Amino acid sequence: MDFALPEREQEEELVMEPQMESGGSIDPEPSHPRMFGSSVGSGCLSWPWATERLSRARTYWIATTRPDGRPHSRPVWGVWLDDTFYFSTGSLAAQNLTASPAITVHLESGSEVVIIEGVAETVSDVALVELMVDLYNEKYRWNLDPNNLPGPFYAVRPQIAFGWHFEESELNPESTALGNATRWRFV
Repeated sequence: MDFALPEREQEEELVMEPQMESGGSIDPEPSHPRMFGSSVGSGCLSWPWATERLSRARTYWIATTRPDGRPHSRPVWGVWLDDTFYFSTGSLAAQNLTASPAITVHLESGSEVVIIEGVAETVSDVALVELMVDLYNEKYRWNLDPNNLPGPFYAVRPQIAFGWHFEESELNPESTALGNATRWRFV
C-alpha cells in the first residue's frame, strides 16, 4: 500500500470530545499499560504531550525484523507530521521493511518516553516526498535532493503508542515515577 499526501482542511474546527487535530485525525483513547506484571498509573498523559515530543525530536530509533526473524535497530532522522512519522533509509532497515513492514519507533530518552508501533508504508506520492525532503532539509540543515534519495521514504501511522516521563531523582524502590505511563490505541 502506498501512502499519499492527506488533504488538509482549510479551517480548523473546534470540537469537544474526541479532539480533532488539523490533519483530520481523532486523538486516540488513553489507558494504562501493563508494566511490571500489572497495570500501572494513576493519571494519563495527553496525546498532544506525545506529539509535541515526536515533533521536536532530532533522532528517532526504529526497530525492524530481519527476514530470518532477528531484530534490527538503528537511529534515523525523521519528521512527525499529521499524526504520522516519516523517515527515509537506504540501510538494512529498508530490506527488512520489504519483508516485514511492522516497525517500532521511539525517542532517545529513557525518562521522557514515546514509543509508537505500526506498519511502515512506502511513500510514492511525489508531492509528499518533496514536502518531506523540504522538512528534512529545514530540520536537519541538510541538502537532500528528492530526485536522488538514498532510499525510499516511509510513513508510519501509529496503531498503538506508549508514553511516560519522570525525573531521574524520583526513582527509588517505593517510586510512583511511572504513574503517568499511558497507552494510546488508534482506530
